[in-house]
Amino acid sequence: MQIFTEKEAENFLEKEGFQIVNRIYIKKKSDINKSINKISFPFVMKVSGKKIIHKNKVKGIILNIKNYEESVKAFKQLKKIKGFEGVIIQKQIKGKEFLLGIKKTPEFGHVIAFGAGGIHTEKLKDISFRVYPFDNIDAEEMIKEVKAAKELNKKTINKIEQNLIKLNHLIQKYPKIKELDINPLIVNEKEDIIVDARIAWE
Repeated sequence: MQIFTEKEAENFLEKEGFQIVNRIYIKKKSDINKSINKISFPFVMKVSGKKIIHKNKVKGIILNIKNYEESVKAFKQLKKIKGFEGVIIQKQIKGKEFLLGIKKTPEFGHVIAFGAGGIHTEKLKDISFRVYPFDNIDAEEMIKEVKAAKELNKKTINKIEQNLIKLNHLIQKYPKIKELDINPLIVNEKEDIIVDARIAWE
């Protein structure tokens, strides 16, 4: 099984037409300055490494970084994490957080998930599932089944629906995808942006 790190997964999804947050990957502290020129404050810094699966569990995500001094401090903190290979710096996005996922099962083949995202996903268990392949009607029903999506307007629902249909096309094009986790997809009035992703291949 091959695992794509967040950096690899996000680059792959961007090529496949998904909206990914503005980001830069750095390996050295001296690269922070060029990042500041490309990504405005506040931003997020995340540890990156092939052996680091759950960044939250190793305190590998630092939010709301507002200046150069905080950036340097965060980089030094992340560098101490076991398995460190580099740091992803991302624009900090505000909005409602959702989970999108694919899992290949022995019983049903590929199953697509949609639910409440963010750090409390496992605790909330507010998720709906559909077996691949499915259409726009199935995608709309999935969204309706999730409590966290109840107050969304039509425009935002349409954005999520489009992302779910893109997952459908992704499975068709890449049947070797074993697992895909997008958490979170952040939606607001202006955009629908993936800020974290991971892919496992057969």
